[in-house]
Amino acid sequence: MRSIFTFLLMLFLLTAAKAQNFRNEFGFKTENDAYLATLNDRYYTNGLFIYYRRAINPEKIGQNIEKKIYEISAGQKMYTPYWGQVAKKEDQDRPFAGYLYAGAAYSIFYKKETVLKTSIEVGTIGPNSLAQDAQKFLHKTVGFYTPAGWEYQIRNEMAVNLSGNYSTLIHRSSDNAIDLSGQGYANLGTTFTGLGASLLFRAGRLNQLFNSSYHNAVIGDSRTKKLSNSEFFFYAKPQINVVAYDATIQGSIFNNDSPVTFDVKPLIFEQQFGVNYSSKRFTADFNIIFKTKEVKSAAKAQNYGGLSLYYRFGN
Repeated sequence: MRSIFTFLLMLFLLTAAKAQNFRNEFGFKTENDAYLATLNDRYYTNGLFIYYRRAINPEKIGQNIEKKIYEISAGQKMYTPYWGQVAKKEDQDRPFAGYLYAGAAYSIFYKKETVLKTSIEVGTIGPNSLAQDAQKFLHKTVGFYTPAGWEYQIRNEMAVNLSGNYSTLIHRSSDNAIDLSGQGYANLGTTFTGLGASLLFRAGRLNQLFNSSYHNAVIGDSRTKKLSNSEFFFYAKPQINVVAYDATIQGSIFNNDSPVTFDVKPLIFEQQFGVNYSSKRFTADFNIIFKTKEVKSAAKAQNYGGLSLYYRFGN
């Protein structure tokens, strides 16, 4: 009887241990300038995104690859002038605009701590993005002012956008408490076209890039032992963006019939600061972003905050 009990206990412990390698992740990210409590409500004023990710079976991974993860997502972004209640188009320093999309992404994490991510988004800008309705509903729900001026928003246009992102570890301290990595991206599409480069500095309790919650890489079996069973770190990321086209500012790239448009600033600098905590099941991330002005108008620089929450499950 005791041997049977011991066997069942060992089986339970082995099953529980195996269950820690969750292969699925679901969660959301929200971005809003109200998170900084600066009383600003301008430019990129709100974003909401939902994600589902799944890691691929280890036997389907190459020798030099640590893990692979695919992702599906949906999201909405909304943009306004310096205030969401600018009824006259001649007073608007940035167009009202919305962007609604569904997307898919594929990430490859290499043993040498490089990450390659490719993605595609298909959706729409303009009234079909439902940004006007979303902002009115949000403001009514929380008791804010009633938006005005959306009748001059960027007109409807189908959106197809491709993106590629590359990250690589530059250096990690011997005590694994600090690291520095380089990142680059390129966008090509009917809505967003441009490229950029950044440096990511992290300090705290870290994991390798292929196991880190920063890269949404906690799920899946890792062939290399993790540096830590959980993460808690602060990070800073200065970034340079080169903007070739932004349809939320310039209107349709094919047939621009929007009533309010502007040219874009071709070079934009942004600085991101954040804090990230991740256990085996949960990730929570909060960051703030400061950006130089994006529009060739009277528009000013902007800043906003972002909050991400993710939950992992299943084998």
